[in-house]
Amino acid sequence: MQDAGNDASSKAEQGQPVQHDVVIVGGGMVGAAVAVGLGQLGLNVAMIEAHQPKSYDPEQALDLRVSAISVASEQLLERLGVMDELLSLRHVAYKGLETWEMEDCITQFHADQIDETHLGYFFENRLIQLCLWQQINTMDNITVYCPDSVSAFERISANGQQHIKVTLQSGVVLNARLLVGADGANSQVRQWAGIGITGWDYAQSAMLINVATATEQQDVTWQQFTPAGPRSLLPLPGNNASLVWYDSRSRIKQLMQLNHQQLAEQIRQHFPERLDSDFTVIDRGSFPLTRRHAQSYCQDNVVILGDAAHTINPLAGQGVNIGFKDVDVLIATIADAVGNDRPWWTQSTLKQYQCKRYSDNLLMMSAMDAFYAGFSNDLLPMKLLRNGMLKLANHDNPIKKKVLKYALGLS
Repeated sequence: MQDAGNDASSKAEQGQPVQHDVVIVGGGMVGAAVAVGLGQLGLNVAMIEAHQPKSYDPEQALDLRVSAISVASEQLLERLGVMDELLSLRHVAYKGLETWEMEDCITQFHADQIDETHLGYFFENRLIQLCLWQQINTMDNITVYCPDSVSAFERISANGQQHIKVTLQSGVVLNARLLVGADGANSQVRQWAGIGITGWDYAQSAMLINVATATEQQDVTWQQFTPAGPRSLLPLPGNNASLVWYDSRSRIKQLMQLNHQQLAEQIRQHFPERLDSDFTVIDRGSFPLTRRHAQSYCQDNVVILGDAAHTINPLAGQGVNIGFKDVDVLIATIADAVGNDRPWWTQSTLKQYQCKRYSDNLLMMSAMDAFYAGFSNDLLPMKLLRNGMLKLANHDNPIKKKVLKYALGLS
């Protein structure tokens, strides 16, 4: 836990509320990024998190949870002052992205098509979080309460203004003008605020499999569609890769019960031939696929973002990138209000963030659902249509470039 300062500690010991401008619940990638961004605006920020990220050791096994960081997310992390440190840790830059169902109907995207040096980077989620926490530790106006969690929220009025009172399990009481929910899909903040959600559970799960390969990975990430679900490869540092196997929940449950050698044999049978068969399974995990979208992102003194606001089918690896887009827009919205001496914690201000992000997130979620539905069957007319569209999409044209730029957050 970062030192909360003598004054704050003294108040906490006496049971008096500790005053902050902003209280952020959740110190993952999105929550930590918000903390740094709002701290850079000069606001006094508190961040609450149950678990501190593990320190980095290059000899550690690669984590299962990795993210494809787009160019737009990279630019945000640069502004937050963490990108140089991230690039000193293990990572992979990728230049190409390929997707297909039938081998002769492939869509290939490459950084050269939009005059970029790369499409993005693959980082372990923990390393992104760790670098953001290291940046937080250099900032005197951010206090981290960790390990800790929330036991109660309450709206209070003082001097004609509303605040949020947050009581922690440790007994510390915090007061703030703005409560930020970056606490994941089962967000306490969202539930306390009474913000409803729409969504459903998909009939599939995803399995993450880290493998050690005989050869070093290339700079291309690829995905093959099958009626049972996609099969994907994400390049990892050195002779390593992350495989993603989407399938029915019962099938993934069955695969999770196999030992590493048996799982490797199943991968060789069911992944495309372009996967070099000379590999060893190192680790695996699985999770169900769900879609959730909050009916609102804000109210007076409360705002939610990242998985607290939306969970998306991970088909195109956009989850963390749309979360970082939320961060970018929220910081810009609050910065504009602060710079123009307007109340930055009110619903009227926070709705500017919601208006910019809600429809964009809904569009991305709907596009992923359309891909999911379009490829989740083996009907011949549909198969011919979707493969024809993939083949057509491979021709270089302004639309292809626009789609790629949108996926990277550049438009």
